[in-house]
Amino acid sequence: MTFKLITDSTADLDENWANDHDVEILGLTVQLDGEIYETVGPNRLTSEKLLESMKNGGKPTTSQVNVGQFEESFRRHAENGDKVLYLAFSSVLSGTYQSSMIARDLVLEEYPDATIEIVDTLAAAGGEGYLSILAAAARDEGKTLEETKAMIVDILPRLRTYFLVDDLYHLMRGGRLSKTSAIMGSLANIKPLLWIEASGKLVPLAKIRGRKKALREVVSQATQALAHRTAVVAYANDIEGAETLKKSLLEHEDIDNVLIMPLGPIISAHVGPGTLAVFTIGKDAR
Repeated sequence: MTFKLITDSTADLDENWANDHDVEILGLTVQLDGEIYETVGPNRLTSEKLLESMKNGGKPTTSQVNVGQFEESFRRHAENGDKVLYLAFSSVLSGTYQSSMIARDLVLEEYPDATIEIVDTLAAAGGEGYLSILAAAARDEGKTLEETKAMIVDILPRLRTYFLVDDLYHLMRGGRLSKTSAIMGSLANIKPLLWIEASGKLVPLAKIRGRKKALREVVSQATQALAHRTAVVAYANDIEGAETLKKSLLEHEDIDNVLIMPLGPIISAHVGPGTLAVFTIGKDAR
C-alpha cells in the first residue's frame, strides 16, 4: 500500500468491505436512552435499534471523534512510517474535522517528517462513503497519496447530496436545520427535499406533495449533467424506497451502477426514520 486511508463512521461504509480494502474507520458515538454507544466494532449500535428507539420517542445525540482518538491513530501510523490520508466528515456538520487537525499538529510536533493529509469532504453518509470508495480504488490502482488527494479535492465541489426526509423535526432538534425551515416542511403530505450546498450546509431545496412525485424529483435533480456513471442510494429503514430509487436511476442513460447502503446510526440520528438519500458526481460545481 502506498498510504493508509482513514475515514469515519459517518461514511456508512460496510466494515467488512473496509477491512478487505484496508480502510480504517474512526467512530463517532451516540447517546441513546441514557447509554453511550460506539458506531464501529463488534458492539456497535445498529441503525435498526436506533431508529426503533426514535419511533418510540427516543432522542439520540451524537458526539464527534475526539482528539485523542485521532492522535492515537495518527501516531501509530507515524511510528510505522505510513503516509496517511484522512477523509473527514463535513466540518459544517460536525467538529470531527477540527479534532483531526488538532491531533495532526500534536503528532507532527513529535514526528515532523510524518505525512498526515486531511481533506474536509463537506460531505456525509453515502457521499463521504462514495469518496472513500473512489480513494481506495485509486490507491489500489497504484496512485500516490498526492494523486489520490488531488482527485478527491477535484471531485468535492461536484459531489451532489440529496436527502428526502419524512420529518424535519430531527434535523431541527440536532441544530442542522432552522425551526422556520422545519415548520415550513412539516405540512401534511409534503416531502421535504434537502441538499448539501457548496458551503457544505444542509438546506431545503424543495417541498414536494406526495411520495411518488418526491421520488421522481430527487432522481431528476441527481441525474443532471453527470460526470460519473455510478450513483449511491442510502436509506433509513426504507429499503423498498431505496430499491425504487435504484430502478429509476438505472433507467437514466448516464447511470449504469447504483450502490445501496443503509444510513448509519450517526446520520440516522439526525434525519430520522423513512429518510432516503441519493449521491452523484456532476460535471459542474454545485
